[in-house]
Amino acid sequence: MTERGATDDITGSGPDADIDIDIDIRDTDIGVGRDTGRDIGVDIDPGLAALMREVERACRPDIERLDALAGRNLARVLEAFRHVGVTDQDFGGTTGYGYDDRGREVAEALFARVFGAEAAIVRHQIVSGTHALALCLFGLLLPGDEVLFASGEPYDTLRDVVGMAGPVPGSLAELGVTWRVVPREGEGQALDVDRIRRAVHERTKVVFIQRSRGYSWQSSVPVHEIERVARAVREDKPDAIVVVDNCYGEFTEDREPTGAGADVVAGSLIKNPGGGIAPAGGYIAGKRRLIERIAARLTAPGVGAAIGPSLGQSRLILQGFFLAPIMVAESMAGTRVAAHVFRVLGYPVLPRDREQPSDTVLAVRMFSRDRLVTFCRGFHLASPVNARYAPEPCPLPGYSDSVIMAGGTFVQGSSSELTVDAPLRPPYTAYIQGGLSRHHVRLAVLAGLTALARKGMLRPAEAAEAGAADTR
Repeated sequence: MTERGATDDITGSGPDADIDIDIDIRDTDIGVGRDTGRDIGVDIDPGLAALMREVERACRPDIERLDALAGRNLARVLEAFRHVGVTDQDFGGTTGYGYDDRGREVAEALFARVFGAEAAIVRHQIVSGTHALALCLFGLLLPGDEVLFASGEPYDTLRDVVGMAGPVPGSLAELGVTWRVVPREGEGQALDVDRIRRAVHERTKVVFIQRSRGYSWQSSVPVHEIERVARAVREDKPDAIVVVDNCYGEFTEDREPTGAGADVVAGSLIKNPGGGIAPAGGYIAGKRRLIERIAARLTAPGVGAAIGPSLGQSRLILQGFFLAPIMVAESMAGTRVAAHVFRVLGYPVLPRDREQPSDTVLAVRMFSRDRLVTFCRGFHLASPVNARYAPEPCPLPGYSDSVIMAGGTFVQGSSSELTVDAPLRPPYTAYIQGGLSRHHVRLAVLAGLTALARKGMLRPAEAAEAGAADTR
C-alpha cells in the first residue's frame, strides 16, 4: 500500500494475494474524505469503499460457489425436517422435568439426521461450546484415561477444563485424566496423521480434533482430514473415540465430521447451527452409546436425555437450524471478500487465498495493540446493539489474557451474528466471526478500516514496525 498521492495502483500486493485490483489511489484518496457510510451513522472512507466494491466484483465466482453450497446444505436440512415431520405443535414447551417434550425430541432427531449421527443432545441448558465439549470429555473419560489433542493446543477456555495450566478445581486432571498434544507445525500444515498414530497408546481413550482455528494462527481442519485421522487411529486402536470440536464448522462443507468417521461432535447454538436466532444452547451428536454416556453427565445417571424442559425455546432453535446453511454461506462470503481487502492492503490473513475454509473465522494480524483496539472499536460502530459504547479489553473467565470483544449482538456472545474479538497478546490478531449477511460484514470491516485510516494506522508496513517494538 502506497501513500496518498502516489501513482502506483493497488494490485494485490499483500501476502498470498492473487486477485488483481486496479484502483488508482489518487482517485480514491484512502485515508481522507467521507462516504455514504453516514447512512448507518458511520463515516466510511470513500477509497476503502471503492476498494471493497472492486474486490467484491473479483470475488464473484467465490460467492457463487458459496451460494451453491448453501443450496445443497439447505436441501439436506429441509429433507430432515420433512423426514422427522416437524409440526407447529412442536413449538410448544414443557416445564419442570420436561418429560415427553416433543420440541426437544424433534430438534435432537433433526441434528442427528443432518449430521449423519445415531443420536443427538440439543439443549438450551448447554450454555456454550466449551460446556458441550466439557460434557463430552467428562462423560467419556475415566481416571487413568488419556485425551490426545491431535490438532495442537485446544481453545483457550478448554485448557482449564483439562487442567493444562495447573490444578483447577473440577478439572479432568484433578480426576486423574492425563493429556498430550500433537503440535501442528506451520500455520497451514495439514494434520500429521503418522505423528498422531505414533502418539496413540494403550491409555489413549479420546482423540480430540478442533476444527476451527480458534485463537491460533493455523488453518481450519477440513472434514476429509478428520476422516483420514479417524481411519488411521482405528487401524491401531479400534476402541479410541474421535471427538471433534465442531464450533464454527457447521455447514461450511457438504458433510459434517460424524458423517466421515468421527464418533462425537459438539458445538454451540449461538454459533453456526443456531442461525443467529437461537437464544442459547449447545448440541452433541454421535454414536448412540456414547451420547447416552454424555447425557448422564448432562443430567444424572439413570435419567440421561429423557428429561430437560424446552421452556418454549423450541421454535427458535428449530427455525435457527433451518436458516443456518444460508447464514453460514453469507458469513463465508462476507469474510471471503474481507480477506482479499486485507491482503490487498498488505495484512497477513488466514484462511489463505486458495484455501477452502472449514470454519467461519477470519484471522487478521494487526501487529500492535493500538491498531487492534482501534480496528475493533471502529468495527463495533456498525453493530445494531450497543453501538454507542466503545469495547474495552478486559479479563474474561477461561482466558489467560485480557480479551477485546466487539460487535453488539441481539443474543449475548452470539458470534454467529457478527463479531470481532482478540486476546491482547502479540502479534495482536483480530478474529472476525460470523455475519448473518455479507453486507453487514462489509459495513463493519469498512468501519474498522476507516477508523485505522483516520488515525493514520492503515499501512501494514507501519504495523509490522510497531509490532516489533510493541510488547504491551
